[in-house]
Amino acid sequence: MNSAFNNIQACVFDAYGTLFDVHSAVAKHRDAMGDQADQLSMLWRTKQLEYTWLRSLMGKYTDFWQVTQDALDFALETVGLDKPELRDDLMQAYLELDAYPEVIDVLKKLRASGMRTAILTNGSPDMIAAAVENSGIADLLDACLSVESVGIFKPDPRIYQLAVDSLGVDASNISFQSSNAWDAAGASSFGMRVAWVNRFGQSVERLPGNPDAELRDLTSLPDLVARNA
Repeated sequence: MNSAFNNIQACVFDAYGTLFDVHSAVAKHRDAMGDQADQLSMLWRTKQLEYTWLRSLMGKYTDFWQVTQDALDFALETVGLDKPELRDDLMQAYLELDAYPEVIDVLKKLRASGMRTAILTNGSPDMIAAAVENSGIADLLDACLSVESVGIFKPDPRIYQLAVDSLGVDASNISFQSSNAWDAAGASSFGMRVAWVNRFGQSVERLPGNPDAELRDLTSLPDLVARNA
């Protein structure tokens, strides 16, 4: 029994990499890239995250859609793919990312137990609305919260405060789930209880804040928060 998850009243999820497979966009157009597909997908994601951190430090916020385009342009140039049609296809695919297989069942179980659920994401409102609609989980969420209302990206503490303010639940009564170790550290440092969804077998980050639980995927989350209710 993990006492860190006592009295959890809401489960809040990162979107990209946690609920939605960020690499599914490239996977849908793998034939157009051949052997460069995996390199492109990894570089696209890496630069996307780097640009959020750098823009936050520079005080030069722009929405996540623009960041995602900029990161893709960098990745396409780096791997030597000058295909405007492919760029358009990949950006469209990013609005239609696949949800991980367990997501719908997990959200249904949480809702059935009376748990409140929300997304807290770097994504712009239009982006996250498209992903949620495409995956069929809109009716399983109480809120979709975007950093756009604050004008800075995770892991700025003001972003995690959005969940507290929107749900009316103290940070210590929120279980936050992210596959991004740096995001998990940010939420933990803020005061949330954190389940790090380590889908890719990553090492623990050397940052302030530590996850209270490490999960391989989201499957065991309903039992984790229910056992400690």
